[in-house]
Amino acid sequence: MPTANGKRPTLDPAVRALRDGQVVACPTEAVWGLSCDPHNDAALTRLMSIKAREPSKGVIVVAASIEQLEPWLKDLPYDLYAPLLKSWPGPVTWLVPDNGIAHALVRGRHDCVALRVTDHSGMRALCEAFGGPLVSTSANRAGEPPALSAIEARATFGAELGAIVAGELGGRTRPSQIRDLASGRVLRA
Repeated sequence: MPTANGKRPTLDPAVRALRDGQVVACPTEAVWGLSCDPHNDAALTRLMSIKAREPSKGVIVVAASIEQLEPWLKDLPYDLYAPLLKSWPGPVTWLVPDNGIAHALVRGRHDCVALRVTDHSGMRALCEAFGGPLVSTSANRAGEPPALSAIEARATFGAELGAIVAGELGGRTRPSQIRDLASGRVLRA
């Protein structure tokens, strides 16, 4: 998102932090989120620790495009692609059967992984700059309300963050809908 002088803030510090296994705070569609590399064990462990999140819950992985999620979708039956293509990019997170690529902390106790192609321009830009999908979970400690601004994210997490990405929320008032791909059932409206 451009700043007052019309220039887009650089994502370089956030990308460096992500590649170094750190957690970054960033705006998403409805709330401020925390992101990290979904393949980095140390980053995922750090994320669970600073959020005080139960690891069995798992986390959502977001991407800039369906192409970034192709490794996660490998071996998915062709007919199951239709709902994904119809709803992405957009506010629908799909529970997709794990094909073995998901880290245990991403999947949690589930046999599926939660995937979304975001339509938030800032989150898409961060995924593109990073070169792949990222974890996206609300910026809050377990049981607390999510941060609605960079100031709130900084106040909650401070030095535990590798970077804070400048930007605005996407204007939604609710988190993404979560649906099971195999059944089509809505798990979070």
